[in-house]
Amino acid sequence: MTEYQGTRDPDPGPSTAEARAANSSLGELFGDLTRNVSTLMRQELELAKAELKETASSAGKGAGMYAGAGLAAHFVLLFLSLGSMFGLALWVGYGWAAVIVAVIWAVIGAVLALVARREMHSVKGLPQTADTLKKIPPTFKPNEETP
Repeated sequence: MTEYQGTRDPDPGPSTAEARAANSSLGELFGDLTRNVSTLMRQELELAKAELKETASSAGKGAGMYAGAGLAAHFVLLFLSLGSMFGLALWVGYGWAAVIVAVIWAVIGAVLALVARREMHSVKGLPQTADTLKKIPPTFKPNEETP
């Protein structure tokens, strides 16, 4: 039986990246690092754009559906209000019935506005993104000079 003698060398030596790193100057290595980081940042930005576009498309469709639901709810409230007004008119007259229904809607609107104002004041924006951006070293910020 003959021994198998493959074409592979048992010690192939350093890889091309290792050989290049051994023969490169510090400036060349730093240049490679900056190019790689720049490429990574561009790729991450493209990924974020693609994700944002997909999310915005879904959000747009959802917003359109909410608008339709809001319009339908508006008509429901309009006809319920008219029904309430006509029902109250049997006891107090049409003028006073309209005033009573309008005051009820004014109170509901004021309460909703106060709740909405409180919610809007609690919005913090994008805290995680802002925190991450603060951690980026000044070297990678294109419009700032490094010390």
